[in-house]
Amino acid sequence: MAVPVFGPRYLLERCSKAAGVAWYRYWHEAFLRRALRRYLANTGDCVVYAQGPPEARAALRARQGTHQRVVMAVHFGTSQSDEWVDREQIKCGGIVFRAIRRTERDVIPRVDGLVYVSRWARNALLGWLEEAAAVPTVVIANFVAPLPPRPKQKPIGDLVTVGNLLGPKNHRFLLDVLAEAKRAGRQFTLDVFGDGPCRKDLLQLACGLGLEGQVRFRGFRADVRDFLPGYRAYVHASYRESLPLAIIEAMAAGLPIVAGQIGGIAELCDDGAEARFWPLDDPARAAAVLTGLLDCEAERSKAASAAAARFRRDFDAEVLGPRLRAFLLGGYQDPTPGVLMRMQDQLDTQGPLCCSGEA
Repeated sequence: MAVPVFGPRYLLERCSKAAGVAWYRYWHEAFLRRALRRYLANTGDCVVYAQGPPEARAALRARQGTHQRVVMAVHFGTSQSDEWVDREQIKCGGIVFRAIRRTERDVIPRVDGLVYVSRWARNALLGWLEEAAAVPTVVIANFVAPLPPRPKQKPIGDLVTVGNLLGPKNHRFLLDVLAEAKRAGRQFTLDVFGDGPCRKDLLQLACGLGLEGQVRFRGFRADVRDFLPGYRAYVHASYRESLPLAIIEAMAAGLPIVAGQIGGIAELCDDGAEARFWPLDDPARAAAVLTGLLDCEAERSKAASAAAARFRRDFDAEVLGPRLRAFLLGGYQDPTPGVLMRMQDQLDTQGPLCCSGEA
Protein backbone atom coordinates (compact mmCIF):
# COMPACT_ATOMS: atom_id res chain seq x y z
CA MET A 1 0.00 0.00 0.00
CA ALA A 2 2.94 2.36 0.64
CA VAL A 3 3.98 2.57 -3.03
CA PRO A 4 0.56 3.76 -4.34
CA VAL A 5 0.45 6.36 -1.55
CA PHE A 6 4.01 7.69 -1.58
CA GLY A 7 4.58 7.26 -5.32
CA PRO A 8 2.47 10.32 -6.30
CA ARG A 9 4.86 12.47 -4.28
CA TYR A 10 7.37 12.35 -7.13
CA LEU A 11 4.72 13.47 -9.59
CA LEU A 12 3.61 16.26 -7.27
CA GLU A 13 7.18 17.51 -6.88
CA ARG A 14 7.36 18.19 -10.63
CA CYS A 15 4.58 20.71 -10.21
CA SER A 16 5.27 21.84 -6.66
CA LYS A 17 8.08 20.76 -4.36
CA ALA A 18 6.15 22.14 -1.40
CA ALA A 19 3.14 19.96 -2.27
CA GLY A 20 5.46 16.94 -2.35
CA VAL A 21 6.75 17.78 1.12
CA ALA A 22 3.22 18.21 2.48
CA TRP A 23 2.13 14.88 0.91
CA TYR A 24 5.09 13.03 2.35
CA ARG A 25 4.69 14.43 5.85
CA TYR A 26 0.93 13.75 5.93
CA TRP A 27 1.12 10.14 4.80
CA HIS A 28 4.23 9.34 6.79
CA GLU A 29 2.41 10.43 9.93
CA ALA A 30 -0.79 8.61 8.93
CA PHE A 31 1.00 5.28 8.35
CA LEU A 32 2.96 5.63 11.57
CA ARG A 33 -0.14 6.48 13.59
CA ARG A 34 -1.90 3.41 12.23
CA ALA A 35 1.01 1.14 13.09
CA LEU A 36 1.41 2.63 16.56
CA ARG A 37 -2.29 2.31 17.30
CA ARG A 38 -2.12 -1.44 16.64
CA TYR A 39 1.04 -1.85 18.69
CA LEU A 40 0.06 0.32 21.65
CA ALA A 41 -3.39 -1.26 21.94
CA ASN A 42 -1.69 -4.43 23.18
CA THR A 43 1.02 -2.72 25.23
CA GLY A 44 0.90 -1.45 28.77
CA ASP A 45 3.19 1.15 30.27
CA CYS A 46 5.80 2.20 27.72
CA VAL A 47 7.72 5.06 26.20
CA VAL A 48 7.43 6.03 22.55
CA TYR A 49 10.65 7.77 21.49
CA ALA A 50 9.62 9.96 18.57
CA GLN A 51 12.25 11.32 16.20
CA GLY A 52 10.40 14.50 15.24
CA PRO A 53 7.13 16.46 15.53
CA PRO A 54 5.06 14.44 12.99
CA GLU A 55 6.13 11.21 14.71
CA ALA A 56 5.33 12.69 18.12
CA ARG A 57 1.85 13.75 16.99
CA ALA A 58 1.22 10.27 15.60
CA ALA A 59 2.22 8.79 18.95
CA LEU A 60 0.10 11.24 20.96
CA ARG A 61 -2.94 10.38 18.86
CA ALA A 62 -2.30 6.62 18.97
CA ARG A 63 -1.48 6.12 22.63
CA GLN A 64 -4.02 4.59 24.96
CA GLY A 65 -3.42 6.95 27.85
CA THR A 66 -0.78 8.92 29.73
CA HIS A 67 0.74 5.66 30.99
CA GLN A 68 2.23 5.48 27.50
CA ARG A 69 4.67 8.37 27.52
CA VAL A 70 5.81 10.19 24.39
CA VAL A 71 9.33 11.63 24.38
CA MET A 72 10.59 13.51 21.33
CA ALA A 73 14.16 13.94 20.09
CA VAL A 74 15.09 17.40 18.82
CA HIS A 75 17.64 16.82 16.07
CA PHE A 76 16.78 19.96 14.15
CA GLY A 77 17.81 23.54 14.71
CA THR A 78 15.01 26.07 15.24
CA SER A 79 12.35 24.21 13.21
CA GLN A 80 12.00 21.46 10.63
CA SER A 81 10.55 24.12 8.35
CA ASP A 82 13.99 25.72 8.10
CA GLU A 83 15.55 22.43 7.09
CA TRP A 84 13.08 22.04 4.22
CA VAL A 85 13.87 25.62 3.17
CA ASP A 86 17.60 24.82 3.17
CA ARG A 87 16.87 21.87 0.88
CA GLU A 88 15.02 24.27 -1.43
CA GLN A 89 11.85 22.21 -1.11
CA ILE A 90 9.62 24.91 0.42
CA LYS A 91 9.61 28.70 0.65
CA CYS A 92 10.36 30.52 3.88
CA GLY A 93 7.05 31.88 5.16
CA GLY A 94 5.02 29.89 2.62
CA ILE A 95 1.94 27.75 3.28
CA VAL A 96 3.84 24.55 4.06
CA PHE A 97 6.42 26.45 6.10
CA ARG A 98 3.69 27.91 8.29
CA ALA A 99 1.91 24.55 8.56
CA ILE A 100 5.07 22.87 9.86
CA ARG A 101 5.51 25.63 12.46
CA ARG A 102 1.87 25.21 13.56
CA THR A 103 2.41 21.48 13.99
CA GLU A 104 5.47 22.10 16.15
CA ARG A 105 3.71 24.73 18.22
CA ASP A 106 0.82 22.33 18.82
CA VAL A 107 2.77 19.12 19.43
CA ILE A 108 5.99 19.98 21.24
CA PRO A 109 4.43 21.49 24.41
CA ARG A 110 2.25 18.35 24.80
CA VAL A 111 4.96 15.67 24.79
CA ASP A 112 6.16 14.16 28.06
CA GLY A 113 9.82 14.89 27.48
CA LEU A 114 12.30 16.40 25.04
CA VAL A 115 15.78 15.10 24.28
CA TYR A 116 17.94 17.80 22.70
CA VAL A 117 21.08 16.65 20.89
CA SER A 118 22.90 19.89 21.77
CA ARG A 119 22.52 23.03 23.84
CA TRP A 120 22.47 24.93 20.57
CA ALA A 121 19.43 22.95 19.39
CA ARG A 122 17.66 23.65 22.68
CA ASN A 123 18.35 27.37 22.53
CA ALA A 124 17.34 27.55 18.86
CA LEU A 125 13.95 25.97 19.55
CA LEU A 126 13.26 27.96 22.70
CA GLY A 127 14.13 31.11 20.77
CA TRP A 128 10.76 30.96 19.01
CA LEU A 129 8.76 28.38 21.00
CA GLU A 130 8.96 29.46 24.62
CA GLU A 131 6.26 26.94 25.61
CA ALA A 132 8.78 24.15 25.13
CA ALA A 133 10.58 25.31 28.28
CA ALA A 134 7.79 23.79 30.40
CA VAL A 135 8.47 20.27 29.08
CA PRO A 136 10.91 18.04 31.04
CA THR A 137 14.12 18.05 29.04
CA VAL A 138 17.63 16.68 28.84
CA VAL A 139 20.56 17.48 26.56
CA ILE A 140 22.22 14.27 25.37
CA ALA A 141 24.51 14.37 22.37
CA ASN A 142 24.31 11.98 19.46
CA PHE A 143 26.47 8.93 20.06
CA VAL A 144 27.81 5.88 18.27
CA ALA A 145 29.47 2.62 19.21
CA PRO A 146 33.26 2.62 19.06
CA LEU A 147 34.98 1.02 16.11
CA PRO A 148 36.00 -2.57 16.82
CA PRO A 149 39.74 -3.22 17.24
CA ARG A 150 41.45 -3.93 13.93
CA PRO A 151 44.92 -3.88 12.36
CA LYS A 152 46.28 -0.50 11.37
CA GLN A 153 44.46 0.72 8.26
CA LYS A 154 46.36 1.14 5.01
CA PRO A 155 46.40 4.86 4.04
CA ILE A 156 43.61 5.79 1.62
CA GLY A 157 43.99 9.54 1.23
CA ASP A 158 44.35 12.88 2.96
CA LEU A 159 40.84 14.17 3.58
CA VAL A 160 37.38 12.66 3.90
CA THR A 161 33.89 14.06 4.33
CA VAL A 162 30.53 12.33 4.74
CA GLY A 163 27.08 13.75 4.03
CA ASN A 164 24.25 14.07 1.54
CA LEU A 165 25.14 16.18 -1.46
CA LEU A 166 22.77 19.03 -0.63
CA GLY A 167 23.26 22.78 -0.79
CA PRO A 168 23.46 23.35 2.99
CA LYS A 169 26.25 20.77 3.27
CA ASN A 170 28.37 23.26 1.34
CA HIS A 171 30.61 20.81 -0.53
CA ARG A 172 31.41 23.56 -3.03
CA PHE A 173 33.42 25.26 -0.31
CA LEU A 174 35.57 22.16 0.17
CA LEU A 175 36.44 22.18 -3.53
CA ASP A 176 37.27 25.89 -3.41
CA VAL A 177 39.59 25.26 -0.45
CA LEU A 178 41.41 22.49 -2.29
CA ALA A 179 41.81 24.78 -5.28
CA GLU A 180 43.28 27.52 -3.08
CA ALA A 181 45.68 25.04 -1.48
CA LYS A 182 46.72 23.85 -4.93
CA ARG A 183 47.50 27.42 -5.99
CA ALA A 184 49.72 27.66 -2.92
CA GLY A 185 51.59 24.53 -3.97
CA ARG A 186 49.83 21.96 -1.76
CA GLN A 187 47.74 19.17 -3.30
CA PHE A 188 45.45 17.26 -0.92
CA THR A 189 43.15 14.41 -1.88
CA LEU A 190 39.50 14.41 -0.79
CA ASP A 191 37.04 11.52 -0.77
CA VAL A 192 33.37 12.55 -0.62
CA PHE A 193 30.96 9.91 0.70
CA GLY A 194 27.28 10.56 0.07
CA ASP A 195 24.87 11.21 -2.75
CA GLY A 196 22.26 13.78 -3.63
CA PRO A 197 20.98 16.32 -6.13
CA CYS A 198 24.17 18.41 -6.12
CA ARG A 199 26.39 15.58 -7.38
CA LYS A 200 26.39 16.65 -11.04
CA ASP A 201 27.18 20.29 -10.23
CA LEU A 202 29.99 19.25 -7.87
CA LEU A 203 31.53 16.99 -10.48
CA GLN A 204 31.49 19.86 -12.97
CA LEU A 205 32.99 22.25 -10.39
CA ALA A 206 35.78 19.81 -9.53
CA CYS A 207 36.59 19.51 -13.22
CA GLY A 208 36.50 23.27 -13.72
CA LEU A 209 38.89 23.81 -10.81
CA GLY A 210 41.31 21.21 -12.11
CA LEU A 211 40.75 18.83 -9.18
CA GLU A 212 39.86 15.68 -11.13
CA GLY A 213 42.88 13.79 -9.78
CA GLN A 214 42.36 14.95 -6.22
CA VAL A 215 38.64 14.51 -5.53
CA ARG A 216 36.72 11.23 -5.62
CA PHE A 217 32.95 11.07 -5.21
CA ARG A 218 32.44 7.70 -3.55
CA GLY A 219 28.63 7.75 -3.34
CA PHE A 220 26.62 6.31 -0.48
CA ARG A 221 28.31 3.56 1.51
CA ALA A 222 26.64 1.90 4.48
CA ASP A 223 30.10 0.78 5.65
CA VAL A 224 31.72 4.21 5.46
CA ARG A 225 32.96 3.96 9.06
CA ASP A 226 35.27 1.14 8.01
CA PHE A 227 37.13 3.50 5.69
CA LEU A 228 37.57 6.48 8.03
CA PRO A 229 40.78 5.36 9.80
CA GLY A 230 42.54 5.40 6.42
CA TYR A 231 42.49 9.21 6.18
CA ARG A 232 44.54 11.95 7.79
CA ALA A 233 41.71 14.35 8.69
CA TYR A 234 37.95 14.83 8.47
CA VAL A 235 36.66 18.03 6.84
CA HIS A 236 33.19 19.52 7.21
CA ALA A 237 31.75 22.64 5.59
CA SER A 238 28.02 22.56 6.43
CA TYR A 239 26.58 25.89 7.53
CA ARG A 240 23.64 24.49 9.55
CA GLU A 241 24.16 21.66 12.04
CA SER A 242 22.56 20.68 15.32
CA LEU A 243 25.13 18.00 16.15
CA PRO A 244 26.54 16.15 13.12
CA LEU A 245 26.87 12.42 13.58
CA ALA A 246 29.50 12.33 10.83
CA ILE A 247 31.95 14.31 12.98
CA ILE A 248 31.34 12.01 15.95
CA GLU A 249 32.06 8.97 13.78
CA ALA A 250 35.24 10.62 12.51
CA MET A 251 36.38 11.28 16.07
CA ALA A 252 35.62 7.65 16.92
CA ALA A 253 37.99 6.73 14.09
CA GLY A 254 40.69 8.97 15.57
CA LEU A 255 40.58 11.72 12.94
CA PRO A 256 41.25 15.39 13.69
CA ILE A 257 38.37 17.64 12.63
CA VAL A 258 38.43 20.70 10.40
CA ALA A 259 35.04 22.43 10.38
CA GLY A 260 33.18 25.71 10.73
CA GLN A 261 32.29 26.85 14.24
CA ILE A 262 28.55 26.76 13.66
CA GLY A 263 25.52 25.22 15.37
CA GLY A 264 26.37 22.47 17.82
CA ILE A 265 29.80 21.72 16.34
CA ALA A 266 31.53 23.76 19.05
CA GLU A 267 30.01 21.33 21.59
CA LEU A 268 31.73 18.40 19.86
CA CYS A 269 35.30 19.60 19.65
CA ASP A 270 37.56 22.49 20.64
CA ASP A 271 39.65 24.63 18.32
CA GLY A 272 43.33 23.91 18.84
CA ALA A 273 42.63 20.56 20.50
CA GLU A 274 40.55 17.99 18.59
CA ALA A 275 39.70 20.44 15.82
CA ARG A 276 40.73 23.38 13.71
CA PHE A 277 37.89 25.76 12.96
CA TRP A 278 38.02 27.41 9.58
CA PRO A 279 36.06 30.37 8.15
CA LEU A 280 33.27 29.29 5.81
CA ASP A 281 33.41 32.52 3.82
CA ASP A 282 37.13 32.64 2.94
CA PRO A 283 38.58 29.64 1.04
CA ALA A 284 42.10 31.10 1.07
CA ARG A 285 42.19 31.46 4.85
CA ALA A 286 40.56 28.05 5.21
CA ALA A 287 43.25 26.53 3.00
CA ALA A 288 45.89 28.03 5.29
CA VAL A 289 44.20 26.46 8.33
CA LEU A 290 44.07 23.08 6.61
CA THR A 291 47.68 23.26 5.42
CA GLY A 292 48.86 24.27 8.88
CA LEU A 293 47.37 21.10 10.32
CA LEU A 294 48.41 18.62 7.64
CA ASP A 295 51.94 19.98 7.15
CA CYS A 296 52.84 19.42 10.80
CA GLU A 297 52.50 15.71 11.53
CA ALA A 298 53.15 16.22 15.24
CA GLU A 299 50.18 18.61 15.50
CA ARG A 300 47.99 16.42 13.32
CA SER A 301 48.79 13.35 15.41
CA LYS A 302 48.18 15.26 18.64
CA ALA A 303 44.77 16.43 17.39
CA ALA A 304 43.93 12.89 16.24
CA SER A 305 44.69 11.47 19.70
CA ALA A 306 42.65 14.23 21.34
CA ALA A 307 39.70 13.47 19.03
CA ALA A 308 39.76 9.77 19.92
CA ALA A 309 39.98 10.56 23.65
CA ARG A 310 37.12 13.08 23.41
CA PHE A 311 34.96 10.49 21.70
CA ARG A 312 35.60 7.88 24.38
CA ARG A 313 34.85 10.39 27.12
CA ASP A 314 31.82 12.20 25.70
CA PHE A 315 30.23 10.37 22.75
CA ASP A 316 30.70 6.64 23.23
CA ALA A 317 27.35 4.80 23.24
CA GLU A 318 28.41 3.06 26.45
CA VAL A 319 28.71 6.46 28.12
CA LEU A 320 25.60 8.23 26.81
CA GLY A 321 23.32 5.24 26.22
CA PRO A 322 22.58 4.75 29.93
CA ARG A 323 21.80 8.46 30.33
CA LEU A 324 19.31 8.36 27.48
CA ARG A 325 17.72 5.16 28.74
CA ALA A 326 17.43 6.59 32.24
CA PHE A 327 15.67 9.71 31.00
CA LEU A 328 13.31 7.82 28.72
CA LEU A 329 12.30 5.22 31.26
CA GLY A 330 12.56 7.26 34.43
CA GLY A 331 11.55 10.70 33.22
CA TYR A 332 14.43 12.28 35.12
CA GLN A 333 15.78 15.71 34.27
CA ASP A 334 19.37 15.43 33.02
CA PRO A 335 20.46 12.60 35.36
CA THR A 336 24.04 12.71 36.63
CA PRO A 337 26.33 9.65 36.78
CA GLY A 338 25.75 9.38 40.54
CA VAL A 339 22.00 9.30 40.07
CA LEU A 340 22.38 6.72 37.30
CA MET A 341 24.13 4.31 39.64
CA ARG A 342 21.13 4.38 41.96
CA MET A 343 18.67 4.06 39.07
CA GLN A 344 20.04 0.96 37.37
CA ASP A 345 18.09 -1.46 39.56
CA GLN A 346 14.86 0.37 38.69
CA LEU A 347 15.23 0.43 34.92
CA ASP A 348 14.54 -3.21 34.17
CA THR A 349 11.17 -2.99 35.93
CA GLN A 350 9.92 -0.26 33.59
CA GLY A 351 7.87 -0.79 30.45
CA PRO A 352 9.32 -1.27 26.95
CA LEU A 353 10.64 1.35 24.61
CA CYS A 354 9.05 1.97 21.23
CA CYS A 355 11.09 4.11 18.84
CA SER A 356 9.17 5.92 16.13
CA GLY A 357 10.92 7.77 13.36
CA GLU A 358 11.09 8.28 9.63
CA ALA A 359 11.27 5.12 7.58
